Amino acid sequence: MASGGGSAPRPKQDELQPHPVKDQLPNVSYCITSPPPWPEALLLGFQHYLVMLGTTVFIPSTLVPQMGGGHEEKAKMIQTILFVAGVNTFIQTLFGTRLPAVIGGSFTFVPTTLSIVLAGRYSDILDPKEKFERIMRGIQGALIVASALQIVLGFSGLWRNVTRFLSPLSCVPLVALTGFGLYEFGFPLVARCVEVGLPQLFLLVIFSQYIPHLMSGQRHVFHRFAVIFSVVIVWIYAHLLTIGGAYKNTSSITQASCRTDRSGLIGASPWIRVPYPFQWGAPTFHAGEAFAMMAVSFVALVESTGAFFAVSRYASATPLPPSILSRGVGWQGVGILISGVFGTGNGSSVSVENAGLLAVTCVGSRRVVQISAGFMIFFSILGKFGAIFASIPAPIIAALYCIFFAYVGSAGLGYLQFCNLNRFRTKFILGFSFFMGLSIPQYFNEYTVVNGYGPIHTRARWFNDMINVPFSSEAFVAGFLALFLDVTLHRKDSEIQKDRGLHWWDKFRTYKTDTRSEEFYSLPFNLNKFFPSV
Repeated sequence: MASGGGSAPRPKQDELQPHPVKDQLPNVSYCITSPPPWPEALLLGFQHYLVMLGTTVFIPSTLVPQMGGGHEEKAKMIQTILFVAGVNTFIQTLFGTRLPAVIGGSFTFVPTTLSIVLAGRYSDILDPKEKFERIMRGIQGALIVASALQIVLGFSGLWRNVTRFLSPLSCVPLVALTGFGLYEFGFPLVARCVEVGLPQLFLLVIFSQYIPHLMSGQRHVFHRFAVIFSVVIVWIYAHLLTIGGAYKNTSSITQASCRTDRSGLIGASPWIRVPYPFQWGAPTFHAGEAFAMMAVSFVALVESTGAFFAVSRYASATPLPPSILSRGVGWQGVGILISGVFGTGNGSSVSVENAGLLAVTCVGSRRVVQISAGFMIFFSILGKFGAIFASIPAPIIAALYCIFFAYVGSAGLGYLQFCNLNRFRTKFILGFSFFMGLSIPQYFNEYTVVNGYGPIHTRARWFNDMINVPFSSEAFVAGFLALFLDVTLHRKDSEIQKDRGLHWWDKFRTYKTDTRSEEFYSLPFNLNKFFPSV
């Protein structure tokens, strides 16, 4: 209780709220509809291409040896993933959400794909090439069937009806763990070769965070092209270590992580090759594997929803209307169908690392991402040139992930500005969903490492995947819990809607209630009338 004769002056309203809520993220240099100059846009697009190469190379490097393939098959698989990623990114930016989102390979599909690889019906095939093609055709069939799930949920408007229940409060755990949940692809991979990974992480932080504040003027070249500068420097440094014999007497695992000449991609890649549909042969179908892949497709759908929210934030767009999100999911399902038809060996989803790159560069231009899609297609056809960039050591890419995934996670935390953090309901939903979103997948992953199979272990491998894979996804568990609790807990309280921040999004719930949403998300060529979900 205050003492003294006089009363203290009441603080002004701007002092009570020094950081007002922002529908759009400020300080973004180029938003969706404002492209940079062409020379700058080309370099930024190439930077997006470099970033998405990590996942593109990592997935075939994991799958191809298990499938019986060698360097040639791995090179062809990488080319196919690149080509399809370019096509799917064009489709998403033109007809989907129209956000600057790169659609590439997804780690989420890898466990179920490995289950197909290890299926008993392929164990008797002795010829490695035949085994690889047979397994690839089985993966193709599962992906083709699984694509129907997202296509139906998206274009029918069903996912629109689900996401109408999303509030800023339930978005926080979903978006945050879409980024933070990928921590195992960050420093653990950097530590496989610390003499390469740590310099890359150090230089990226210096170029992107410190140098821009030390330079005078408005054109921060080092900030905008921090990835290119740091990767080139560390890549040359790693090559000097390689030719200097620094890894001559090290283990094979260390050499594979550190050396710049161990990928085998440059020699195995053809000079010119255009991926084409059913290049591995006619797809084969197995009902159980198709159901398992559909379950994984749903998990990827949830994770992509979180990534779409992060992309919209870093592109300085308005909050995504549910109908636009549903439209994007439908076209992402088409992307999985294209992946199955071309035989990428993996499904497609929103690239989380490229979403983080938007934050590093402060450039959310749609044109930049479309240019990156052009680079993907170009270098997928010119195999030798694409293989040069694809041979960047994995610890360098993992160091980039440490920054990008952190930015995506912090995009989720940014939605806290819309919520009332002084209510115990809010604190319970946030704390419980975050904790369980980390704890449950940790249990499932540890159980799998120790026992060689997940907690759900039956004779039907496909059924095991339908349960184990969803509960191994941090974003899926946290997002589901947050949405369920947010919708069901104390629903009749009249103040709950304000506490969960939903009133801030009311004007963005439908497509044409805000002119900014029409500017950002409307389809070209007057195609809106063909999508009734809009």
